[in-house]
Amino acid sequence: MFDGMQRRIVSMWFPRLPTDRALRLCPIDAPFALSLRHGNTDRIHDLNRQAETQGLHRGMTISEARVYCSGLRTRQADPVGDRRFLTGLRRWALRYCPWVGIEDTDGLTLDISGAAHLFGGEEALLADMRARLDRAGIEVRLGLADGRGAAWALSHYGEGIAAPAASETALSSLPVAALQIEPDTIIALQRFGLNSIGALAAAARAPLGRRFGPGLLTRLDQALGRQSESITPLTEPPHYAVRLTLPEPIGLTADVMAGLERLLQALCAKLKAHEAGARVLCLTLRRVDQHSQTVPLRLAAAMRDPARILPLFVRGIEDVDSGFGIDQLRLAATVVEPLPLQQIGQDIATPEQLDNLITRIGTRIGLDNIRRFQPLDSHIPERSFQLVPVTDSQPRKGCSTQRQRPLRLFPPEPVTARGSTPPERFRWRRMSLSTGRAIGPERIAPEWWVEDDGWRSGIRDYWRVETHQGRRLWMFYTPQRPAWFVQGEFP
Repeated sequence: MFDGMQRRIVSMWFPRLPTDRALRLCPIDAPFALSLRHGNTDRIHDLNRQAETQGLHRGMTISEARVYCSGLRTRQADPVGDRRFLTGLRRWALRYCPWVGIEDTDGLTLDISGAAHLFGGEEALLADMRARLDRAGIEVRLGLADGRGAAWALSHYGEGIAAPAASETALSSLPVAALQIEPDTIIALQRFGLNSIGALAAAARAPLGRRFGPGLLTRLDQALGRQSESITPLTEPPHYAVRLTLPEPIGLTADVMAGLERLLQALCAKLKAHEAGARVLCLTLRRVDQHSQTVPLRLAAAMRDPARILPLFVRGIEDVDSGFGIDQLRLAATVVEPLPLQQIGQDIATPEQLDNLITRIGTRIGLDNIRRFQPLDSHIPERSFQLVPVTDSQPRKGCSTQRQRPLRLFPPEPVTARGSTPPERFRWRRMSLSTGRAIGPERIAPEWWVEDDGWRSGIRDYWRVETHQGRRLWMFYTPQRPAWFVQGEFP
C-alpha cells in the first residue's frame, strides 16, 4: 500500500475497558468490580485499581471478593455494550489514520504509516492519544513498531516505541507470552529456559519447529518483523439515508410526494443491494427559515418497495406546515432488518396485503396497539396463548396436540350440577340445558412450578358436552372441591 515507506503500526490496549465504561456512566470512588455469571456463580469480569489493591482479581467469585473487601461495589457486566463502546473508539481513532482494526475485545490496531508527521512525529502522536483518552477517563497502553505483533507485545508487556527496523532489539527482554501463543507452549518454553523473546530468537529454529510446530516460529517472525501481518479494518456499516436539495421552495403536498418518490427509489435500491428492508423511516423536511419538521413512519414488516411505502406517507405529509416553502427533503431508514431475496412463484404465499393493512391501521392508532395471539407450549388452557405486538412477532402455528380445543375460551363459569359425571340437566347463564352426549374425561393437572390462583383447586377433568339445545360446551369437574364449570364453547 505504501511503496517505499516504512510501515508503522500502533497497538492501543484498554486493560480496563468494561470498568472504565461503567465508571464513566456513574463514577464511584471506591473498590469497584463488574460481575458476570458463569454457570451458577457470579465472578469478577473486570475491576478497577482500588479493587486490585485489596487483593481481588478477575475470575474470583463475588462472594469470595466480599470477604477480602467488604466495601466492594459491584454491577452486572454488559459485554454487548462494551463491544459497542469499543466500536465507537474505533471510529474516534480514525482521526489519526484511515486504517483501524479491532483487536480482540479490548484493543485497536492502527496503521499510521505516513501519518505521524501530521501530528508532529510518533512521540507527539502517542502523547495526543494518551492525553485525549486520559481526559475521557479511559486507561490505555500504547505500543508502536514496524509490525502488528511487535506493537501488540509492546503495548501489553513493555509500552513504548520501537525504532524502525529495530523490533528485535526492543522485544528481546519481553517474556515469550508477548508472542500471543498458547499457555501450554509458554510453560513448555519456560521449562527449557526460554523465558524471553531474545532467548527464543537465539535458539535453533529446527528443534523448535519439530517440538512446537510452525505456529510458534510464525508468531516469532511476525513479532520481529521478518514476516508481514495484515491489518483488516472494519468496514463502515451502510448508511441508509438520501437527500434532495431543491432549487426552488415547494409547499404543495403533490410536490412533496413527487420529491419523496425520487428519494424512495434511491433508498430502496440501496436496501435491495444489501438485502435489507426498512422498518422505521423518517422524512425530514427543511423549510427556508431553517426550521425542520419530521414525518416518521413505522412499518408492520420490513419493506423496500417504493410503490407500497409511498402512499403510507400521505397522512403525515398532509399535516406538515410548509411555512414559506420547503427547500430540502431527507429520507432515512432508522431501523433496518435483513430482507433476503426470495423466489416468487405460485406456491409461495406473500403476506404483503396484510402488512400493508397493519401499517395503515398503525399510522392511525399506533402499531403498538395492534396485537396478535401467539400459541405457547402449555397444556393449561389459559396459558396456551399470549398477546404480543404485531410488529415484534411473526405468525406461528399452534403447538401440536391431539386434543380438540374450543374456538371460544373464557374464564370458568360455574354451573348448577352435582356428581362426577356430566349431569343430565344443569343451568348455565340462566339457561336450562340437558346433556345429549358427553366425551371425556381429559384430566389436566396444574403446573406446580407456576403460581396461579386459578389452579390452586388441583386437577380438572374436562368433558366435551353436546346439549339437546344445540350448545357444544367444554366443561370441567374439580374432584378436590366438587363443582362443575364451563370454560369454552365449540362452534
